[in-house]
Amino acid sequence: MLTLLGVAAVVVGFAVRLNPLLVVTIAAFVTGIAAGLTPVEVLEAFGKAFNENRFVTAAYLVLPVIGVVERAGLQERARSLIARFKGVSVGPFLIGYLAFRQLTSALGLTSIAGHAQSVRPMVAPMAEGAVEARTGELSDETRQDVRAMASATDNIGLFFGEDIFIAIGSILLMVGFLASSGIVIEPLHLSMWAIPTAIIAFVLHAGRLLLFDRKLRRGPGV
Repeated sequence: MLTLLGVAAVVVGFAVRLNPLLVVTIAAFVTGIAAGLTPVEVLEAFGKAFNENRFVTAAYLVLPVIGVVERAGLQERARSLIARFKGVSVGPFLIGYLAFRQLTSALGLTSIAGHAQSVRPMVAPMAEGAVEARTGELSDETRQDVRAMASATDNIGLFFGEDIFIAIGSILLMVGFLASSGIVIEPLHLSMWAIPTAIIAFVLHAGRLLLFDRKLRRGPGV
């Protein structure tokens, strides 16, 4: 039970708003030491995990590229492009992105989009442009609301879409946990049960986006 002290370390660390990377590192050391490992053995476990999963950090290579294209005016071009289409409003635009995010995540393409890859440089500026084309210059509060809704759309599309893919970590974790308890179930079966949840999430968030669009069209605060 002492190994659960790592969970307490995470809770306390986030409660006092420490750096997340520092919190996770401290929690790992607390858990390892409570399990009877030496600090060196915990550090070795970190190194082994990083080496075995080093392909995950390959996504970081795209960040400098995004920074360069942003500096070259990608956000401005995205905003001006969507502003040319007077009939496009922020609600249907983000609903289309939500559908794209869920479908690609369901196929295992979880890294094809994201906050850094697509929301910040393209989706959020295009959503702002769609609103500006109808209402004119945005207030800072409204601009932040649009950006937050764009980010939330990406989160929801990814979260409820990725569980449909049978090789995603969450599905494999559940299959392994159930197998350790004597319950054998195929990954495909769990993935199929994720489809109704994804559909419900899509419908609910699409409704939120339409209400958000209607609120922006009314004008107050814009």
